[in-house]
Amino acid sequence: MQLRFLRGQIKLLLALGRRAAALERVERMLAIDPDDAYAWATLAHLRAEQGDKAGAVAALERVVAVRPQQAAGWFNLGFLREELGLLEDAEAAFRQAIALEEKMDRAWYGLALCLIRQRRFDDAVVALKRNTQLQPMSPYGWYQLARVHVDRQEPEEAAKIIRHLKRFEPKVAAQLERETGLVQEPT
Repeated sequence: MQLRFLRGQIKLLLALGRRAAALERVERMLAIDPDDAYAWATLAHLRAEQGDKAGAVAALERVVAVRPQQAAGWFNLGFLREELGLLEDAEAAFRQAIALEEKMDRAWYGLALCLIRQRRFDDAVVALKRNTQLQPMSPYGWYQLARVHVDRQEPEEAAKIIRHLKRFEPKVAAQLERETGLVQEPT
């Protein structure tokens, strides 16, 4: 009962923008139940907002320890690890999120970004193709896929993507044309 009341207080305090008071309640929840995944996830969110990404990662590591079958926790952990440059650890977290929820498009995208930063372009193409299958109208995966094809010295593949993007994201297609020099004539 006390945990539910604290959880309600935290939600209200966050809605009112009272982060410090919410953080105090989160710490109180963790003193009562050190395995409360909601409290750890909230702590991670608050730490990330404060710019303490390492603290947020530590809290998210507790989330996935307490709830290892929750794909969202693994995704969030991967996202923060990638931001900190912990690319192999981020890759592992994104892969775990995908193993739990194969259709989590943002995990495929996060995985691809890690692979790109590691210059593992062949693996990145696989992840980006899966991302674009799951989110065909989102320009982000397509943009990165075109960039990877350029990095792999495959301008014809990048040009196909630019033509594809012109149909629904002409601004992104134009940006890719400028960045890559692969100007596509109207069809």
